[in-house]
Amino acid sequence: MDSSTSDARTIVSTEPGSFAWSVLTHRHPAIIEQVGEAHPYPPEIRHRLDELREHITGTVQPLPDGGAGKSRWDRWGSRMYGQRWLDVPFLWAESYFYHLLLDAVGYFGHGAWRGIDPFTRKRGELEDPAVAADLSAATEAGVRVPREHLIALLHAALWGNRADLGFRLSDSPATDHDVPGRILDDQSAEVADYLVTHTPGVICLIADNAGRELIPDLFLIDHLLELHRDLTIDLHLKPRPYYVSDATTADLLVTLERLAGIPGAARSTAARLDSALRTGRLRVRTHEFYCAPLSFHHLPGDLRADLARADAVILKGDLNYRRLVGDCHWPATTSFTALTQYFPTRVIALRTLKSDVAAGIAAGTVAELEETEPGWRVSGSHGVVQMSVAPARSGNSNHTSW
Repeated sequence: MDSSTSDARTIVSTEPGSFAWSVLTHRHPAIIEQVGEAHPYPPEIRHRLDELREHITGTVQPLPDGGAGKSRWDRWGSRMYGQRWLDVPFLWAESYFYHLLLDAVGYFGHGAWRGIDPFTRKRGELEDPAVAADLSAATEAGVRVPREHLIALLHAALWGNRADLGFRLSDSPATDHDVPGRILDDQSAEVADYLVTHTPGVICLIADNAGRELIPDLFLIDHLLELHRDLTIDLHLKPRPYYVSDATTADLLVTLERLAGIPGAARSTAARLDSALRTGRLRVRTHEFYCAPLSFHHLPGDLRADLARADAVILKGDLNYRRLVGDCHWPATTSFTALTQYFPTRVIALRTLKSDVAAGIAAGTVAELEETEPGWRVSGSHGVVQMSVAPARSGNSNHTSW
């Protein structure tokens, strides 16, 4: 980062009542409870979950010898060990919590629970009758103007991010996630113009959540593949369960199967995407970095090179956005382009605001929101569609050793 974007404070969880504080003190214990009810875990796993619930109220401790990923976490966390969970960087604390949670339920072990996803509710969303009803009513793009249809798909992908399960655990029951939100920085037209008129070779989409959110992402991918017949899309997913709702390859397959069972546009989309996977026009990618407690400034060399080969990266969701710009108390008016100039290619961010980080918002809009809606940064009622001005300069990042 340049000198104009390097002096913001890193977000920690020390302030009672803050969003970060509420996640560590309320959301994480609730997630432990939810996970404990997801499967008929045996007593030894339930005991480890109880121990984790106690652990997160005290100080951060290293993984035991032989723990999964210990050498990496010791590199990433050597300065964190012995500190209160509330005092370490919020992004790091969240990531470490989910690693410990997977470890507690035997995900990394050699027993019967190895590789079993503890976050089962994300797939239950797909069985909601409303999903089938909504998708049955959807129609193919047909003669619609490609640009207008693309803008509608971008907005669907943006607002699909509002209702991830982790966010719901701390959300007010009165919130209506079906009410259209307000896009605070809306470059939808510019993004659509670029995606329609530019003839790309490869576009990456870094996904966020599974469940209902992944569906509009897949419709967007399908439309882009239909729009540009020579296009290849790399869909980047998590290598394992992460942050409650995050999408894995298994979630992708379940979602495609669900779409294939719904007549109309959903079934047609699933068939085209199935074909695209088989022919290599749609490629599934993943990397251990996506489960690391680091921002994208620290992209490992192989992933950075992979993203740099793309004409553009479409980046979904709140966590990915925090990792993109840095999980800091930026003034909300800070230039999005300035914060993303290090990124190896053009980046398009579709993000619902659900945490304190904000950038690229007009000063007048910020002043209005601060006066009328003090919780606007975390309410999930606002979003941004942002695109970097040009591919970034290379050689301005820290490559992490893996």
